[in-house]
Amino acid sequence: MVHLPKLPDPESVFSVIDRASGVIDKGLGFIDKVSDRLDRLGITEESPPTTTTAPQAADKAPPEQKTTNFAQEPEIAPHQEEIATACVPCAIGHYAGAARLLNEAMRFRDDGIESNQVIDDIAGAIGELNAMERVDLTPERLQKTPDWERAIADEALRESRKLRHRLEGIGSMEEIERAAADTESYYKKINRQWYRGRFSNLGARKAEAIAQRVGGK
Repeated sequence: MVHLPKLPDPESVFSVIDRASGVIDKGLGFIDKVSDRLDRLGITEESPPTTTTAPQAADKAPPEQKTTNFAQEPEIAPHQEEIATACVPCAIGHYAGAARLLNEAMRFRDDGIESNQVIDDIAGAIGELNAMERVDLTPERLQKTPDWERAIADEALRESRKLRHRLEGIGSMEEIERAAADTESYYKKINRQWYRGRFSNLGARKAEAIAQRVGGK
């Protein structure tokens, strides 16, 4: 036999329902009061409250920017360098370099004219002469050279060309030896000639001071 649970008293059940209904009625009444108050304030669910901001001026002009006016400097035309005079001392230096290289080649005579050292020394001497002719004694420079120095420069240019062609056609160590001796002799000659000309054009007092400084007699 199955025992069924005891059901609650119907009167107590209705009493609980009545109390719950009263609470619900009070809640609905409170909601109605709040809704009426919101309506009076003009606030609805469809139009949420908006935040009032300060009006901005329309078409506000941008702040004035300060500009600095830099005075434009006039363009200066590049200075055109005048053509320098012929550099006879530089030419003498190239002669000295050529003589030194040819003397160096003779130190390796036992290796023969086809040795790298001898060939390089000959090429170096030719390079010295080329630099003298194409840089130090160009026609533009010779035109502005003083008369006393122009004669030395012309002679140095002629001798350089002859020696350069001589070295370009060299064929034996004996020829190199003669060329080395001739180059050394001419270097000493032109060097002394230029110094004497310079001394005579400087005046006796300056010439004596320079002669003492360089050890001349």
